[in-house]
Amino acid sequence: MASNSRKTGVLAVATASVMLLAIYMLFFYLPPIKDEAGEVLSGSFRIFFFHMPIAIISYLAFGVVFAASILYLRDKSLKWDIYARSAAEVGTLFAFLVLVTGSIWAKDAWGWYWIWDLRLTTSLVLFLVYLAYTMLRKALEEPEKRARLSAVFGILGFISVPLSFFSIRLWRSAHPLMFGGNTGGSGGGLEGTALQLTLLVNFIAYFLLFLTLFSVKVQNERMEEELDSRRYAE
Repeated sequence: MASNSRKTGVLAVATASVMLLAIYMLFFYLPPIKDEAGEVLSGSFRIFFFHMPIAIISYLAFGVVFAASILYLRDKSLKWDIYARSAAEVGTLFAFLVLVTGSIWAKDAWGWYWIWDLRLTTSLVLFLVYLAYTMLRKALEEPEKRARLSAVFGILGFISVPLSFFSIRLWRSAHPLMFGGNTGGSGGGLEGTALQLTLLVNFIAYFLLFLTLFSVKVQNERMEEELDSRRYAE
């Protein structure tokens, strides 16, 4: 346990360091960004350098939930249940931040915090699915029943991830497609070394943040699992 705590501490320091670098690059290294007409975009466009990484990492987190849920049903090992619930809670936090940062950008770009665009709607559905997952877990007390039902939910709920990811690529959307042009709505794409490098550093920073939060959550869940096991053994 002490070894895991030290590793988490090192990970937290690395996360903070890369996060500071990401913030520096975002506000001091990143050049002005122009639209297709050559007009300089407002500063709110920088939100995408937070928004895109946390969106992708939320998909990754829910992929962990999906895989760990399958492994739990196969092995019946509670370690997989711990990984699933930890990834779900961190992923739900990231999915919430996706909605918040997206709404802030939308207000500046479209004049509204929210429109019922397909991409925005599927992102909201994604968040609500995993919020329901975490609420289901809290509603069930018996460990094995909670783990089994949550695993089934975690597997079935994963359909919301590709639905959200591919919505902008399969149907017309006002949401910009940041790489490879746009299939439907407002234009764009991230091009240029400075922009791509800034995005990469931000992605690494938020990936490290996910790993740190996930690691802390796993440690806490293991301690809670031990307490639950003792309680149900009495």
